[in-house]
Amino acid sequence: MGNPHILAIPYPAQGHVIPLMELSHRLVDHGVSITFVNTDFNRKRVKDAFGNKVEGEGSIHLVSIPDGMEPGEDRNHLGKLTDGISKVMPSRLRKLLKKINGFEDEKISYVIADVNMGWALDIAAEFGIPRVAFWPSSAFLFVLHFSTNKLLDDQIIDRYGTPINGEKMIELCPKAPAMHPKNFLWVSLGDFTTQKITFEYAKRNIKGIDNVEWLICNTTFDLEPGALSFFPQILPIGPLSATKQLEPLTGSFWPEDETCLKWLDQQQPGSIIYVAFGSFTVFDPVQFQELALSLELSNRPFLWVVRPDITQGTECEQLYPKGFKTRVGSRGKMVGWAPQRAVLAHPSIACFISHCGWNSTVEGLSNGVPFLCWPYFADHFVNESYICEIWKIGLSLRRDEREIITREEIKSKVEQLLIDESFKEEELKLKGSVMNSVNENGSSNKIFNNFIEWMRS
Repeated sequence: MGNPHILAIPYPAQGHVIPLMELSHRLVDHGVSITFVNTDFNRKRVKDAFGNKVEGEGSIHLVSIPDGMEPGEDRNHLGKLTDGISKVMPSRLRKLLKKINGFEDEKISYVIADVNMGWALDIAAEFGIPRVAFWPSSAFLFVLHFSTNKLLDDQIIDRYGTPINGEKMIELCPKAPAMHPKNFLWVSLGDFTTQKITFEYAKRNIKGIDNVEWLICNTTFDLEPGALSFFPQILPIGPLSATKQLEPLTGSFWPEDETCLKWLDQQQPGSIIYVAFGSFTVFDPVQFQELALSLELSNRPFLWVVRPDITQGTECEQLYPKGFKTRVGSRGKMVGWAPQRAVLAHPSIACFISHCGWNSTVEGLSNGVPFLCWPYFADHFVNESYICEIWKIGLSLRRDEREIITREEIKSKVEQLLIDESFKEEELKLKGSVMNSVNENGSSNKIFNNFIEWMRS
C-alpha cells in the first residue's frame, strides 16, 4: 500500500492538542500524511498565534469542525464544552470523513483519536477504518478512567461519580500514587453539573476504545511501571516531547514570546526560577500578588509566564503589587506565553514552579529540572503525587487557612528545593532513564517502530 493517510483528532484543549501534534510530526517523519482536526475556535487560535507556519510543510493538513459552542461562550467551562462536543461534533466528523473519502487517492487509512474523543473511534468503526486510541496523559489517569465501573461496584463513588466515603485514600494499582477521592478527575473540574456531564462523558469514551487496534500512551515504563503492569494493553510511546526537535507548528494556542530565550542566554547556569501554570489555571487577585511578592522576596532571577487570562475578571497588569516591576527590574522577565520546551532545555533554569499538567511534567523531567508543585485541577494532583512521593523530584506547596499559598511558603520551598541537592540528583537519574526509553533501543522507541510497521503492513 502507499503511504498511510491518518485523521488525528484531539480533545479541544491545549494539553491534548500539543502531544497529538507531537505524535503527528513523528509520523510525518515516517512518510505518513496527517489530516489534523481542530475545532473551528482552536484552529483560529493556532492560526492567529503562528500565521503562515500553521499549514506545516504540506504533510500535516489542518482542518476544523465546530465544537457546538457559541462564539462568546467560555470554553474553559468544561461542562458546557463537553455538552457542545457531544451534540455537534459527531455529525460534523461523519461529514468530514465522507468528504475526504470521496477522493480515491486521499482516503483515510487510520483514525487516531484522543480517548477523550472516544465517540470519534465509534464513527471510524462505522466507516470500517482501523482505529488507534491515544491517551495524552499518564497511564495512571487512564487506569482511573477505566476503573469507573469497579469504583461504582465497590461503592466508592455513586452514579454521578461523587465519592461516598470522601476521606479514604484509594489505591488503584501498585507502585502508583494513592488518590484522595476529591481529586478524581471529574470531581475536580468544578460544579456538580460539570461533574455529572464529564463523568458520563468519560464512561462513554471508555466504551469507545473497545476493539481498537492500538491503545498508545504518552508515557514510558520508567515513569509508570505500576500502572503499565496493571493495564498491559496500554502501550507507552513517550514522552513524545523528548523524542523530537522543536517544530514550527506546535499546536500552541498563544503566540510564543521568544525574547525570553535571548534573556535566558544572559543568565548564569542553574539560576532561574521558571514559573508557568499551563492553559487553564486561574488566580484570584490575592494569590496572584502573593506569588509576585514571593518572586521578589526570593532575590533570584525568574521567568514568569503570565497568560492574558490568568486572573479572574481583572487585567493582570493592574494586579501586580505597586512598584513590583520597578523593584525586580531586569531580574524578572514576564511573558504572555513561552516556548516551554526550549525554556526547560535551557541551562540557566534551576527549578520549575508548575501546575503539574502532564505535558509540563514530562517536559520538566526530560530536562532534569526539579519541581515546586502548584496543582489546579484535573490530573494535576496525581502528577504532583508522582513528582513528590514516587519520583521524589519536587516539593508540594501548602495552603493556609484562607486556601492561599503565601509568599513565605513559596520562598521557603524554593530555597529548600535549590539547597537540597537530592532533588536534582533524582531528577538527573530519572531524566537518564526517560531519555534512554526514547533512544534507538529504548522501550518506547521499539513500540513506536512496531506501530509504524503495523501501519505499513
